[in-house]
Amino acid sequence: MSDLYTKAAPPVVLEPPAVHQDPQYVPQPGAFAGQSPAVPLQQPGLPPYPVPSAPPPIQQQFAQLPPQPVIHQPGAIPQQVYTVGVPPAPVYYQPQPMPAMMLVPIGGNRNANNLPMDPDGREWSHGLCDWGSDVGTCLIATFFPCVVYAQNKRRYEHLNRGRADPQRGGSGINGDCFMYSGITFCFGIGCIIQIPLRGYLRRRYSIRGSSFEDFLVALFCTACGLTQESRELELEESSMGIV
Repeated sequence: MSDLYTKAAPPVVLEPPAVHQDPQYVPQPGAFAGQSPAVPLQQPGLPPYPVPSAPPPIQQQFAQLPPQPVIHQPGAIPQQVYTVGVPPAPVYYQPQPMPAMMLVPIGGNRNANNLPMDPDGREWSHGLCDWGSDVGTCLIATFFPCVVYAQNKRRYEHLNRGRADPQRGGSGINGDCFMYSGITFCFGIGCIIQIPLRGYLRRRYSIRGSSFEDFLVALFCTACGLTQESRELELEESSMGIV
């Protein structure tokens, strides 16, 4: 029993495969030693099948491909096009123009009398001394200018929000009236707060003029200026159905 463990096993010898014995055999590239080259099957009656040659290196394949131009259709977003063997060309995205937004002025007709317009604007719809058709407003503006001023400001604020004041300024007894009368009582120049409102009306109706002219009208023609502004507001309110 002990001899089974002490006796060494015979060594195993691996013999190499037999080499091709054909004296006319010429090994081809890629063929293993002792292995016949792969020959395509030949069918009778057909021309001999050509033996495929080795493909060119991958670098030559890329060099043989012509570069392809990138064509963009007008009005479409360009897409990146890749060609084998050619680095991708940079694509620049041109922002598409957006349609212009049309700003529609809110309110009514701001030139109800269709007066001619020029680059500087137009004239007032009624002259400074054209108060004959609205004597009542002119009389109130003469003795109580604070009331007409407060009414005009309220009517302007309503039109600036897109709707006309159905009460045409109401009674005019409000905070603006008290501020006008308070400045007049203390300093005698309450008409100065009429200057900004007149400027707002000129810009709303595209009327020619300047701040200095507004100052002169408010200081020397207070009642006529308030009446003129009231009639301009009345034209726009009438175009919105306020009678």
